[in-house]
Amino acid sequence: MSILLPFREQATRMNRRHPSHTPAPKPLPAPTASVWDDLRLPTEWPDDAVEVGRVLGAWGVKGWVKLLPFSADPETLLSARRWFLRPAERGARVFDGDLQVQIAHVRVHTDTLVAQIDAIADRDLAEALKGARIFVLREDFPALDNEDEFYWVDLLGLQVINREGVRLGVVKELISNGPQSVLVVQDGATASGEKATQRLIPFVDAYIDKVDRAAQSIHVDWQPDY
Repeated sequence: MSILLPFREQATRMNRRHPSHTPAPKPLPAPTASVWDDLRLPTEWPDDAVEVGRVLGAWGVKGWVKLLPFSADPETLLSARRWFLRPAERGARVFDGDLQVQIAHVRVHTDTLVAQIDAIADRDLAEALKGARIFVLREDFPALDNEDEFYWVDLLGLQVINREGVRLGVVKELISNGPQSVLVVQDGATASGEKATQRLIPFVDAYIDKVDRAAQSIHVDWQPDY
């Protein structure tokens, strides 16, 4: 049993210069509004959009961007030719609202990815996307070759049931724990106000009997008092 579990990697670098010696950042030229208007998402935000990475900033001078994938195996970013972008959660925003963009090229470069987005033709426009959150539709994820492989997004919200038929809760999130992944299973708070119970179940053959996506359930060899 294996799982393709995207995880976030934080890329930070310590600034060793004294704050008083740090030059103020140069303001970006304001791109024409028509560029963002042309890329504006024409419909409602799609329900199955999954966040898969972020834009780190411009790469080169021809409008390419450098990316931070949230997965150790960023096949979705490499294959999808339609991305949805939302502005950075922090910092200055050059564009507001949601964008839908077409990807001309994307490839691996050293330890990350670089991409060329249609309609983004110069470095200033590319730099304006710095921090943007990248989403891909679940339907655009690459097909999995093995029936025992799962994308993390497909496991969230599934009911977890043990061999005795006891419902242990639902999958709230997943944790990458070295060579294996762990389901974070949480049951609801009781009527008496007791705190919800959280269980950590390794996603390995020894404990996972079956994943039944049609029935929205995961069957496990796990006792309530573990």
